[in-house]
Amino acid sequence: MSTDRVTLDIDEAGVAIVTLAHPPLNIYDLAMRDGLIAAITAIRDIPSVRALLLRAEGKHFSAGADLSEFGSADSIHEARRIRWDCDPWIPLLNLPVPSVAALHGFTVGSGMEMAMLCDIRIASPDLQIGLPETKLSMLPAAGGTQSLTRAIGPHAALPLVLTARNLDADEALRRGIIWSIADDVDLAACAIAEQLAELDPQVARSIRRCLHASGDLPIEAGLALESRLGRPPHHARPD
Repeated sequence: MSTDRVTLDIDEAGVAIVTLAHPPLNIYDLAMRDGLIAAITAIRDIPSVRALLLRAEGKHFSAGADLSEFGSADSIHEARRIRWDCDPWIPLLNLPVPSVAALHGFTVGSGMEMAMLCDIRIASPDLQIGLPETKLSMLPAAGGTQSLTRAIGPHAALPLVLTARNLDADEALRRGIIWSIADDVDLAACAIAEQLAELDPQVARSIRRCLHASGDLPIEAGLALESRLGRPPHHARPD
């Protein structure tokens, strides 16, 4: 599957490779949104897919949203609300397979928010990652306030959102925003995605569900969920 903004390929290991294909900045516009929705929906419906790799062509992963497309709405905030209703963030978050993002260059605004919804983020040394929305008197409302906070905690996330400062790869690694740095980020991320694709799909789903729930549930409920999902298959009860 391919559009003029997004391509989808599935390799022999069962890794679905989604590529942002509008270099050099891979601006997140309406066409890219529609392409991502189509790709993520296809991945959800293909039983052979075992992992997702999100990558980008060109010098930068994504420089964020195309703000010029907001002009037809009554306000930039109303435009963002309308776009949220049709954005791929929730479908990406709810994919049943583990996901890896290969980041390089500018990964800002919606670009960072896409990446933060993936399970593992690997970056090249030239990474510049951040949420610039507050400089524009906006909230990073494509999931940025939630996903960044879940990754590094509210006390660490708040100053980054308030100051809208970009981080380089080394600082992003120290803060836990990315998992590792690789000179050939696509090769490294693909290797991790193929490793994840070897996991038993039910085990992978259960692990991700338990860890995601840890941020939402009281510890007792989280432990109960872990216990239930960790039972051998013949003891497990359907959800």
